[in-house]
Amino acid sequence: MKFASKILFIFLSLAIVLSFFSCKKEESNDVITIHSSEKIEIDSSKIYKEPFRPQFHFSPEKNWMNDPNGMVYYKGVYHLFYQYYPEDIVWGPMHWGHATSTDLIHWQQKNIALFPDKLGMIFSGSAVVDLKNTSGLGTLANPPMIAIFTYHDMEGEKSGKTNFQTQGLAYSLDEGNTWLKYEGNPIIGNVGIKDFRDPKVFWNSVTNLWNLVLVAGDHAQFYTSKNLINWTFESEFGKGIGAHGGVWECPDIFKLKVANSNEEKWVLLISINPGAPNGGSGTQYFIGDFDGKSFKTKQKEIKWVDYGADNYAGVTYNDAPKNKRIFIGWMSNWHYARNTPTKNWRSAMTVPRELSLEKLRGDYVLKNAAVEQLKKQVISEFSKDVLVIPANQTITLIYDNLNQSEIKFKAKSKNLKLIFSNTVKDSLVIDYNATKNIFSIDRRHSGFVNFEENFGKEVHKTSIPNIISKTVEYRILLDWSSIEIFLNGGIYSFTEQIFPKKPYTNLSIQSNEEQEIKNITINKIKGIW
Repeated sequence: MKFASKILFIFLSLAIVLSFFSCKKEESNDVITIHSSEKIEIDSSKIYKEPFRPQFHFSPEKNWMNDPNGMVYYKGVYHLFYQYYPEDIVWGPMHWGHATSTDLIHWQQKNIALFPDKLGMIFSGSAVVDLKNTSGLGTLANPPMIAIFTYHDMEGEKSGKTNFQTQGLAYSLDEGNTWLKYEGNPIIGNVGIKDFRDPKVFWNSVTNLWNLVLVAGDHAQFYTSKNLINWTFESEFGKGIGAHGGVWECPDIFKLKVANSNEEKWVLLISINPGAPNGGSGTQYFIGDFDGKSFKTKQKEIKWVDYGADNYAGVTYNDAPKNKRIFIGWMSNWHYARNTPTKNWRSAMTVPRELSLEKLRGDYVLKNAAVEQLKKQVISEFSKDVLVIPANQTITLIYDNLNQSEIKFKAKSKNLKLIFSNTVKDSLVIDYNATKNIFSIDRRHSGFVNFEENFGKEVHKTSIPNIISKTVEYRILLDWSSIEIFLNGGIYSFTEQIFPKKPYTNLSIQSNEEQEIKNITINKIKGIW
């Protein structure tokens, strides 16, 4: 019995030792392996499974897409129209593509809404539901959906004219499924302004008038109307104010309540190309007051909606539920939009984001964060209350589905570096330099970068003075060809395209001083197609 007991003791001891080393392989001091609930397969023969195809961002089934247009909510449906060329994956004669959603996450592709005609291509614009039938184009029982957009007369442009852009109207009596052009187009003519486009229209419940803002070269113009057809010029804004590195485009204006107060302010969005903080295309914003006819601001500083390279021409939904201000941007940059390494389709939209306004140190800050509905797509894969990063050491998390994931954690406001990498030595580096208060994204070695010289040319650096808390909250959304980063609930956001040669599987975390990463979670985001 003693001999048998010794043999049993030896076997048990050996089992414990083997078990210990097995556990060490799964989670050691410097490597943590996360087992995926299911491995994501890329199949280039299938639509929505091609290499780089976004899995939880909207993209067209095929061909070229750019600016979001006509964003309106009606009878439980979010309508997303967009600049679309149905014959190639490069920019061409613009149409309005169309998709719908009931949750802002899952999208149904619809038929093309607007086609070019004798007045020109269909450039960017907006849509409203004329509930009071002020236009007379429908009835009170069946109010028309109205789209107001820019006509671009290519022949006029080629002949040297300066009035080749005008504003047109189309209407739908079947909730956006089919459209008729207004017989009296254009509804706003052009007196000779080369860049005269991108009308955003909305109902002003204070003045009981329709408001419209468009861009005219280097400034914005405001109009009013009783019926959406006959428009009166009221004022202009922007000459000598804000960023002017390029042409102004895609304006939007709306009112937001300032958090933790009874104050309300108006927000004016203006996209600009070139002239963005990290090169090429970007969207600035102004905080001020609007009386229905003119916009005024005391703002001196140039402010940006997003500090990454790939969030452009973003606008917001008319009539969204609960008065939420929902924003979607085009996830690209005119520096290289025509050359990105995709096949069958080109371009995607950002994750829909809810905008809010906060006052920090006496200054207004526009925040943006992914809409709540995205939470329903999340599957928890890994969580840890505290992950200690020793000074000058690296902790690596290994997870097959990094390129379709959400990563969240809190860290002290100290230097911190995140490196996403794969088996072919691609690397995407996110660096917070707390000493200099600079946040940077380095995609120079992130995968395919040589399709255009500007894409991987420089490290994108941003000064982040509004990070004033002792703790920084990170939320990172990674898709097959994009990364979106939100700091402190969206006080800063960064959107960048990436094209890794293979999906990222490793996340390495480093600091030159000891860091405690708290409440870290890594979640898979379910695909939407």
